[in-house]
Amino acid sequence: MEETKKTLTRRGFLKTAGATAAVAGLAAGGSALTPWSAEAAALPKKWDQTVDVVVIGSGFAGLAAAYEAKKAGASVIVLEKMRTPGGNSIINGGVVSAAGSPKEKEQGVEDSPELLLKDMLTAGLYLNHVELAKMVADRSWPTVQWTMEELGVKYKDKLSQEGGHSVPRMYSTYNQSGSAIVQQQLAKLKGLGVVPKTQSYLTQIYRDADGRVKGVQIREKYVFPDANSGKMKNIKARKAVVMASGGFGNDVAFRTIQDPRLTAEFPSTNQPGATAEALRESLRVGCTPVQLSWIQLGPWGSPDEKGMGLSPFFAQLLGAMYGLWVDTKTGKRFVNELADRKIRADAIIKAGNKCIAFTDAAGYAFGQKAIAEALPKLMERGVVKKYETIDDMAAAYDIPAGPLKETIEKWNKSVLAGKDEEWGRYLQKNQKPLGPGPWYALRLTPKIHHCMGGLNINTNAQALDVMTDKPIPGLYAAGEVTGGVHGAVRLGSCATLDCLIFGRIAGQNAAAEKNWG
Repeated sequence: MEETKKTLTRRGFLKTAGATAAVAGLAAGGSALTPWSAEAAALPKKWDQTVDVVVIGSGFAGLAAAYEAKKAGASVIVLEKMRTPGGNSIINGGVVSAAGSPKEKEQGVEDSPELLLKDMLTAGLYLNHVELAKMVADRSWPTVQWTMEELGVKYKDKLSQEGGHSVPRMYSTYNQSGSAIVQQQLAKLKGLGVVPKTQSYLTQIYRDADGRVKGVQIREKYVFPDANSGKMKNIKARKAVVMASGGFGNDVAFRTIQDPRLTAEFPSTNQPGATAEALRESLRVGCTPVQLSWIQLGPWGSPDEKGMGLSPFFAQLLGAMYGLWVDTKTGKRFVNELADRKIRADAIIKAGNKCIAFTDAAGYAFGQKAIAEALPKLMERGVVKKYETIDDMAAAYDIPAGPLKETIEKWNKSVLAGKDEEWGRYLQKNQKPLGPGPWYALRLTPKIHHCMGGLNINTNAQALDVMTDKPIPGLYAAGEVTGGVHGAVRLGSCATLDCLIFGRIAGQNAAAEKNWG
């Protein structure tokens, strides 16, 4: 009997596999809509609301899409599942790169879109979809300029440098937060009569038998995370739906499917709503998944605070630019402090997740200007701690003092020589040897930060069909819900560009679609 069951199961499997292969072959042969037509759900007999463009998500990408679509004359609704708009964008670090900007020239930094693209491809292990990455690099400065001139975003004067970037090219918002951009986007949209509809949870995308996306089903007055809360409502999109629902860094079930290492034990920098429901629904209606297993860990997190916290400002702008990162077990540097995020996160994990970032009195003085809002809070909360001497700092973290002092001495010689022989780190224009104290240190731990993978799009921000590789009519996507731009590793400050650039493109093109009915 057991053998009979196995045989039947095997035959059943082969029968199913054969049918699947036949469907795939049919699609390849030109009957593109046949596989989709069999799965299409019936459209509602009556729509509860009708607009030209439906935008799912209210972060950088969704708000940029809504703004451009509304400016182009389309009626727009922005749907956000959480109680407040902004998603991860409103809590991000407020940094955005601009290659070849006037500020770089003022500060003697030689840069170009070509160099930014090279940095993106190098960090991405050349898994980037080059045509998408090139758009981000080419439009980096024009996009930052747009945020200043049209949105009214204010930035600090000093450029900074994130890991993986060849030169300092990062603009930082005045409050060191993405809220400085999101709030301006919300204000501009409100002026145009568009206010995001919060607690609106996407349950279904309506893709008709003709292959076109024609609307969505949501739960109105949804209460996160209760998937059964709220009342069902159907919204017709006469022109298009724009998916801008963000990443899935806080969706433990989905992220561990992609990368089994990323269990609930890993903390995340993401807001609670960074989950995969909208992505799953997009895949269900035929979107193509791209590199979903490439999930980035931010190397500059601290175990002494929850979420994103403020530790990245110290670890990156002070520890990585004007200090050192060391392994507490050896007292030695273990990585180029300005390498890309994957290299640094992997290095911390390899070292046993027992590492610190530190700087001296001069670095702290720089921080009082560069991160004036964050530094006092980090000190008050005990995330960053002060030590009068190297010996005091070594004792606090159980670091062998002798090797630590040798590490600092070796670094200082490199600074005076104008070259980091050990790790090849970029030296700042005003780089000085470390010392004297007091010394300031922070414990490091990687945190799940960004999902490089997502939906496959083209340069028009059109979502592409998994069976045909052609655009799905009426469906666009932008931001972290998409894949391909960043490859294996996203460079810090490039996500903001990605979201704003493709959000704007999605909104413009969605508004230009013809009404389907």
